[in-house]
Amino acid sequence: MIRYLRYVFLAALAIVLLTVALANRGAVTLNALPADIAAFANLNFMLTVPLYMVIFASIIAGLMIGFVWEWFREHKHRATATARAREVKRLERELDSLRRANLEPKDEVLALLDRPAKAG
Repeated sequence: MIRYLRYVFLAALAIVLLTVALANRGAVTLNALPADIAAFANLNFMLTVPLYMVIFASIIAGLMIGFVWEWFREHKHRATATARAREVKRLERELDSLRRANLEPKDEVLALLDRPAKAG
């Protein structure tokens, strides 16, 4: 059911994007610098593209900037989680070695019952 809802959503999104593209087919000129600065620096780079390409490229650029910003913002949380996972592994190894060293039962059957099961 969720898969079909996703397909309906993607189809509706495609229709909306196609409508925006058809409504904004006019050509626009993008300049790298304002006219006065371009004349002074002798750099007159301009590009003529349809308006819908500018709109879609702006949306994609905004999403990419947001993803990168969020990735940098959450770096401290990932670093903390990695350090804690490393500490948990170290403590589990230490606990396992202490159990083996100090709690060796005299009976072999009890030793098998007390040994922690390994997930596999």
